[in-house]
Amino acid sequence: MSRGWLGVVAADHVARGAELGIAQINHGNRTALARMHAGDTLVYYSPTRSRGDGVAYRRFTAIGTLPDDEIWQADEGSFQPFRRRFDVVSTTHVPLERVRDSLRLTADPHWGYRLRLGLVPLEPEDLDTLREAMTA
Repeated sequence: MSRGWLGVVAADHVARGAELGIAQINHGNRTALARMHAGDTLVYYSPTRSRGDGVAYRRFTAIGTLPDDEIWQADEGSFQPFRRRFDVVSTTHVPLERVRDSLRLTADPHWGYRLRLGLVPLEPEDLDTLREAMTA
């Protein structure tokens, strides 16, 4: 049974990953990628435009599926992140405020603390809401 996941990544990194057809979570950590399986849907939420810039962006920035279970380590010199293939369906940026009242994820007033994990399972209803908003 496929699941939905929310990955928390800066918008510029999401854009680069979508362009390359890859998923990367937690600065290339393998553990988060291994939690997901072929057929799962990954939605990216970008709290900022660029990592470390501190400028709030708060948008859902990409949605797609993971076509297989292969995880590999890229070699970018001193940076060697783990990655997996990501078939992007949409990179429509949807502001959090547009869907916030419809998501179970955001019902808890402290929901943002969960995002610190970098990868959060999504309830099926939330996945449907985000899929609809991002592909409309």
